[in-house]
Order: sequence, then structure tokens, then C-alpha cells
Amino acid sequence: MRILVIGAGGREHAIVLALSRDPQVTALACAPGNAGTAALAESYAVDVAKPRQVVDLATRWHADLVVFGPEVPLVAGAADAVREAGVPCFGPSGAAARIEGSKAFAKDVMEAAGVPTAQGEIVDNPAKLDAALARFGPTWVVKDDGLAAGKGVLVTRDFDDARAHALTLLDGGHPVLLESFLDGPEASLFCFVDGTTVVPLVPAQDFKRVGDDDAGPNTGGMGAYAPLPWAPEGLVDEVVRTVVQPTVDELDRRGATFSGLLYAGLALTSDGPQVIEFNCRFGDPETQAVLALLQTPLATVLHAVATGELAAQPPLVWEPGYAVAVVLAAEGYPGRPRVDDTIQGGDAPGVLHSGTRRREDGAVLSAGGRVLSVVATGPDLEAARTEVYHRVSRVHLPGAHYRTDIAQRAAHGEIALPARA
Repeated sequence: MRILVIGAGGREHAIVLALSRDPQVTALACAPGNAGTAALAESYAVDVAKPRQVVDLATRWHADLVVFGPEVPLVAGAADAVREAGVPCFGPSGAAARIEGSKAFAKDVMEAAGVPTAQGEIVDNPAKLDAALARFGPTWVVKDDGLAAGKGVLVTRDFDDARAHALTLLDGGHPVLLESFLDGPEASLFCFVDGTTVVPLVPAQDFKRVGDDDAGPNTGGMGAYAPLPWAPEGLVDEVVRTVVQPTVDELDRRGATFSGLLYAGLALTSDGPQVIEFNCRFGDPETQAVLALLQTPLATVLHAVATGELAAQPPLVWEPGYAVAVVLAAEGYPGRPRVDDTIQGGDAPGVLHSGTRRREDGAVLSAGGRVLSVVATGPDLEAARTEVYHRVSRVHLPGAHYRTDIAQRAAHGEIALPARA
């Protein structure tokens, strides 16, 4: 099977690594890729936001399957274009990808499907903002209605900060979604979906804030771990039953049938699991942790999703134990990152590339905000944490920063669910 992976981040490196170990994969390409994927797959320059370029590459390269990593090409309709060219594709249509591309659309789908989520209100005019803010709080959740790479959300107890963030979004032409605050720990659940059948992966938890103890602004994600030792028995089944399957069924009813990876970002509240957001693709950096534990050949599952044969597949097989992923970010991130610094240790075991490029002399340089993800597994979370931070210590990037507390509270048994109301 010839598989083309679209994307350039740590998520794509994790996907490429898993596919490279699958004996069914006879050829592997990643476009545009990075310095890490280039060691495992052919690299091709492509603008992922331009569906025509993706289709041209897929047909020219004779791909048997195209796998989309990031959300931008999916929202732009690239999966539709690939399918129209007769190439099987892992990734939803542009209509179905609106579940991530428009938070207003996602809210409408959830309301129609009876999916539990926070109360929300869309504001598209600064003149209506103050009255809308008064209906929320004292903790305000302010979101960019469109794609924001995980950085368009502000959660604050300060009214002025909430107002300023909302005005910044509105001034930039972006509608704002205000939501009620949800209590309880957060969790991420990935599900393979082939239009009707839903197959969940192990749940994970990611860390959005830039600093230890959830200090500082939101980022695209500074680390993750999987599975969740504190999750109650039956959590995954409950989320599939109350959240994912109803959403999939509602999208199908609307003619926006979802095929690919549906990501449910959840708050496990006193009223049960409630949706914070949906993504239409693998999340980053949770993918790096989750795929480190998957033993089922990935190509088989992705192809089954793309061809509508997911129900015929055997249950997924997982490595026992836990995985932890820690993101190494460039100086300045999540603001303007410093780039073109030389990376030492980037080829070590467990190191996945995100924002990197290879210089003509072979040196690997930083080329983005989140530069590397370092991953390790272990029989328990503490063992996985010990190993991952040992691996982090052997990587050098001038000015880099990372969180030192990924999975720490979970490993110490300090995460508790609020009592059910």
C-alpha cells in the first residue's frame, strides 16, 4: 500500500512512524513533512491549504491512500477533491470538517443531537459584547469561532481580560463564542469513524497552557499522556454513547457524513462528560502519546475507515502501560518563536519532529514554535514520566522551554472527578 500523509508536525511524524512499521506499507510519503519525517518517508513540497496541489501530488505519486493530519486542508475541502480524483482518503469532507471549522456549527449540531455541552452564545458585533458578557461569568470562556490552532481561547475570572480578548477577535473580523465554564478535569477522546461506525481509541489528557501548573497563555499543546488512570470505568463507552455517536448520526442526517478521526475535547463535570470542542482530525500532541501504545497495524485501520469497512475490523490492540509526550518549544513561543537554531539529539529514540528543517549540510534546525515532541512509555505513569524527562534532558535546543509537570498530578493520584449531581 502506498500511503501519502499530508502535514508537517509532530502528529504527522507520529503517524508516519506508526505506518513505517506496518509491513503492508510498501511506499510512504509525507508532504510537506519535516526533518524527522524525511528519515522515514519521501518528502514533497505542497501547500496543504490548496486542495488542487494535494490532489496533483496524490495522483502523480500513485497513492493508494491519503491521510490528512492538519485541519486546514480538511476545512478547505481537500479530502473531497482527493476522493473525486478516485483516491481513498482518511479525513472528512469539507462539510463534515465544519464541526471544527465553525464553533457555531458545532454548537448547532450538538443542540440538535442532544449532546451535553456548555451553554454558548455567538457575538458578531462589538456593540452586543458587554450585554452578552454580563450573561456569563464569573469565569469567562471566550473563543474564536473559527480555526485558531488551539490558541484562540481565553479562560479568565477577569471581566476586563475577557472583554479585551473578545474585542481583539471581533476587531480582526472573527465572531466570538462565549461559553459557560465547565468544572472538572479535561480529557481527549479520539474515535475512528467511517460514516456510521465509531471505534474509540484510549483516552488522553493534554496540557494547553505554556507553563507549569497551567500558568500563562494557551498554546497548541505542551504535552499529553495516555491512558487516564483516574478515569472511571465505562467512561469511554459513555462518551461514545452520549457524545460521539449522536454527533456522527446528526452529521449524517444533515448530509455531512463524517469519515476520518473525530476528536472530542471533554470536561468531566459533576453533570457527566460535556463537550468543550470537536476536532476533525488527530490532535497534537495527544497523537504522539496515543499512537505510541497502539499495536494494531495503523494502515489497516485507516484504510478501513476510508473505504467504509471499519465495522469488519477486529478490536484495537494496545500495549499495556502508559505513554507521556513532552513538547520542546522555541524561545518566544506561543508568541513569535525564534527559529534557525541548531538542534542536538533530534534523532534520539522517542524524539518526534514538529517545527524542524534540515540544512544543506545535514544539520537539523528549528523552524517553528513547537519544535519537538519527546515520547516515552512505561508500565505506569511515573515510569513513563521518568523516562520521557530523561530523554528530554538529552536534547539540546538553545532557548527552548518545556513543561516539567506533564502527567505529574495523574501519576501522584491527585486528579479527582467532581461528585455527580
